[in-house]
Amino acid sequence: VQLQASGGGLVQAGGSLRLSCAASGRTLNSYGMGWFRQPPGKEREFVAAINWSGQSAYYVDSVKGRFTISRDNAKITLYLQMNNLKPEDTAVYYCAAKPGTWRVITQARDYDFWGQGTEVTVSS
Repeated sequence: VQLQASGGGLVQAGGSLRLSCAASGRTLNSYGMGWFRQPPGKEREFVAAINWSGQSAYYVDSVKGRFTISRDNAKITLYLQMNNLKPEDTAVYYCAAKPGTWRVITQARDYDFWGQGTEVTVSS
């Protein structure tokens, strides 16, 4: 499966963005999916993940209450709604997919497919 992330951009602190991750090649019905980010000069880190049905999700503490992960399996698209953005959210955001699992996957090493990344810059 190929993943195409989009929706990044420049936004002021307190603003919102919605990232999308469109999949091609096959359905995502049996895929766990997630978002990761890599801030400038830092390692890639987990942001949020969602299970195959969309009924279970998990977030890193720093984004809880501000970010919402969701998916539309009919459109084979993953989303990340980001509200009340902060300068520390500045990063390249990556989507990822893990086939054949019903679980929420939070470890980058467990994902098999990655999107190319979309850049988010939050100005203060």
